[in-house]
Amino acid sequence: MNAPVIETRGLGRSFDSVAAVSDLTITLQVGDFFGLVGPDGAGKSTVIRLLCGLLSPTTGEGRILGFDLRRDVELIKSRIGYLSQSFTLYGDLTVNENIEFFAELHGVAGYQTRRDELLAFTRLAPFRTRLAQALSGGMKKKLALACALIHTPDLLLLDEPSTGVDPVSRGEFWLILKDLLSRGMTIIMTTPYMDEAERCDRIGLINRGTLIRLGTPDSIKSELNGRLFQVTGDSLSTIHQILRQRWSAASLVRYGDRLHFCTTHPDDKPNAIAWLRQNGLPDIQFTPTKPSLEDVFVALMSKPEQGEYL
Repeated sequence: MNAPVIETRGLGRSFDSVAAVSDLTITLQVGDFFGLVGPDGAGKSTVIRLLCGLLSPTTGEGRILGFDLRRDVELIKSRIGYLSQSFTLYGDLTVNENIEFFAELHGVAGYQTRRDELLAFTRLAPFRTRLAQALSGGMKKKLALACALIHTPDLLLLDEPSTGVDPVSRGEFWLILKDLLSRGMTIIMTTPYMDEAERCDRIGLINRGTLIRLGTPDSIKSELNGRLFQVTGDSLSTIHQILRQRWSAASLVRYGDRLHFCTTHPDDKPNAIAWLRQNGLPDIQFTPTKPSLEDVFVALMSKPEQGEYL
């Protein structure tokens, strides 16, 4: 069996006395697609910067592509592709010139063929002479990806790649990632979006710098105990407000135009319907539904108020 692409044990990073990441222990093999999922400020970007060698760990150990995270930082940087959350390319250079700059930075000889392949791959060929600062948000992401791939890395690290991107460009970006995965590339990606996490082979749910769950999306969703209902009716805000008078925030989660009700007690559903009727809402439906990653994450965030759901 080949050595892991990423292997960390107890990896952590503190800033002064504040632990941004604690006890990160993960293993990724060749061709894995791993998602690091959590809210803003959870430590996702810090993890990516640790794995890139942009930050030095304060605790633990790690190996990237067989190289030590503490001793072999430059070797690691030469073998990986990194796409940061913010746009870090040169706005006053054209698409062509940005890719050429990164090719020369990585010492890629005869990069012209590779450049043209990436322009075609990312559908940026018609815009090769356009200044980077004049590109749309989605096109900037694709240009940054082309620059990250110019030296044919073995590992691609993406920090919230679809943030600030329109739905069409987001879909195109996912098609590009799917193609890269089919070629055997290993990808680790951070995202705050649970629908993106569903596309990953494995995910890690992170909060306050600590991994709180690790596994496949299906295995993590299966950890939610009890029954889950989608509540429908007029004025979900009113329904939610009335139910919260008797049930905890862990039992009731609002997702825009959806309201989920989770319970381990068989009497809760009829009791909830009766309670709503008493408060002038007789036509509310409770439909059984399958849990989403959002449901599991909210349940985890609600601890210790609810210990029974996970």
